[in-house]
Amino acid sequence: MIQHVLSTLLQTIIPLSIPVIAGALLRYFIHLDTKPLTVLYLYFLSPAILLETLLTADITWTDVYHTAGFSVLNLLLLWGAAQLIGRLLRLPAAERAGLTLVSTFTNSVNYGLPLVLLAFGKLGLDKASVYVIGQMLIVNTVGVYFAARSEFSVKNAVQSVFRLPAIYAAAFAILVRSLGMHLPEGVQSGIAMAAGAYSPVVLAILGAQMISVGREKLERGVKQAFWTGLVIRLVLSPWIAALVLLLLNVQGTLFPVLLVLASMPVAVNAVVLSEKFNASPKLVSKCILYTTLASFVVLPVLITLVHP
Repeated sequence: MIQHVLSTLLQTIIPLSIPVIAGALLRYFIHLDTKPLTVLYLYFLSPAILLETLLTADITWTDVYHTAGFSVLNLLLLWGAAQLIGRLLRLPAAERAGLTLVSTFTNSVNYGLPLVLLAFGKLGLDKASVYVIGQMLIVNTVGVYFAARSEFSVKNAVQSVFRLPAIYAAAFAILVRSLGMHLPEGVQSGIAMAAGAYSPVVLAILGAQMISVGREKLERGVKQAFWTGLVIRLVLSPWIAALVLLLLNVQGTLFPVLLVLASMPVAVNAVVLSEKFNASPKLVSKCILYTTLASFVVLPVLITLVHP
């Protein structure tokens, strides 16, 4: 067991940690500005990798149904757990909103896709693509609602979804596949080249963001919510995800891929929502930092246990 965990650590986490550390060092020593890189990631690299993956993905309609069902049911259970625990602990409204963001949204894009590719290969990445598209939709709709129910606007949420070029890339890929068409070889090669740049760039961004978040000290009242968020994201969420997958009778490579993606650390986008709607941003940023650091130990163990 220990040997397998160490092997997984060397094969997956160590390669991923190199661009993460590089991004952190660049941010710390030369104050790397991640905004241009984030624009590059959102408007070029993310659509490229989704387009490349979906055009060649080995997925079935059963995979799509299972992934959609899992995404919705897992989200509802995590939301319910966060709300119940928050009320039992009598957390203020802002901390409950922050705890909900911490519990429900994972870093499945920036961190999850490169990890899945290393751990499960191209087939794993194919299976992950449907889940990632769903998460983009959920974060920009349900995520806004969780962060600020009093300020939630369906119109603005829908508009935010259609500002994401990755959604259009996914729709285009689905259209091309459904019509049985193929892109010209030169275009396909260019998309593949851009998709290859995705992992190192987004992981460097993640490293830089880890240095930026979580520097401020937490007030005494927020610490309880912080530790609760860590327990839900690192301990409870894998068990809930496994339960949902078993209930849906998900099998094959899709099972470990969805389980790992649902067990990722807190999504960096969560702190953006928390800051915008005052949903305890200090709590969310601390949870991002510490769940990401803990994931370097937790995820190799989980991958070892579920790897087919």
